[in-house]
Amino acid sequence: MNPTIDLLMRRRSVRSYAPRPVGPEERETILAAAMRAPTAGNMMLYSIIEIDDQALKDRLAVTCDNQPFIARAPFLLLFAADYQRWYDYYLAAGVDEVCRQRGEQMRKPTEGDLLLAMCDTLIAAQSAVIAAEALGIGSCYIGDILEQYETHGDLLQLPPYVLPITLVCFGWPLAEPSRANLTPRFPAQYIVHQNTYHRLGPAALEEMMRPRSEKLLSGGPRADGITNAGQFNYVRKFSAEFSVEMTRSARAMIESWTRG
Repeated sequence: MNPTIDLLMRRRSVRSYAPRPVGPEERETILAAAMRAPTAGNMMLYSIIEIDDQALKDRLAVTCDNQPFIARAPFLLLFAADYQRWYDYYLAAGVDEVCRQRGEQMRKPTEGDLLLAMCDTLIAAQSAVIAAEALGIGSCYIGDILEQYETHGDLLQLPPYVLPITLVCFGWPLAEPSRANLTPRFPAQYIVHQNTYHRLGPAALEEMMRPRSEKLLSGGPRADGITNAGQFNYVRKFSAEFSVEMTRSARAMIESWTRG
């Protein structure tokens, strides 16, 4: 198999790290790969914050849904959607004066700009993750950085047009990741569409989820009365306390961005 394809196919999240630092050369390579990622209009609508202050890492381990391994990650990067840099440059470049001369009101970043910046941000993050994997360095995405926006904004001193999109832990795996234990994905027939979207009916959805439901119930009936993977996911993920907080926090993020 092509080595790049093999790397993509065997990558898995790593949450246990050896007590070994990620050296300056590896860090530089990971960051360089992130900054070579595809970007809309070559604008690089993101910023990367390296977090090496242990007190801050300890705090993030708590605010990101109490995940202690975040504090132990040797290399921690926050990827933030960033239109502040361009907006500040527009002001410094006299764009407001040009707008006045043209009889226009200078536009501020809005929802479309946020979505575009989020795309740039996540593409850069994934490029960093794949570069790390190529170096033998494990990684784990922390989506919980989307929670507690006000707290994280204060901790990281984020201005209005900079929003935390994902936090990524990097470190040398404590043990060699096993390909035999890769988390299974849904088959392509349920994910890949041809030309138009095809909504799945109840039978197809049940078939798609059958392996997960069978694994969930492998020990027999559950004490909580849950009988399939859909019920389990809804209770443990979709309607869970952290998900409700993430929704509130995301709404506050968007309001902050559009308010400017």
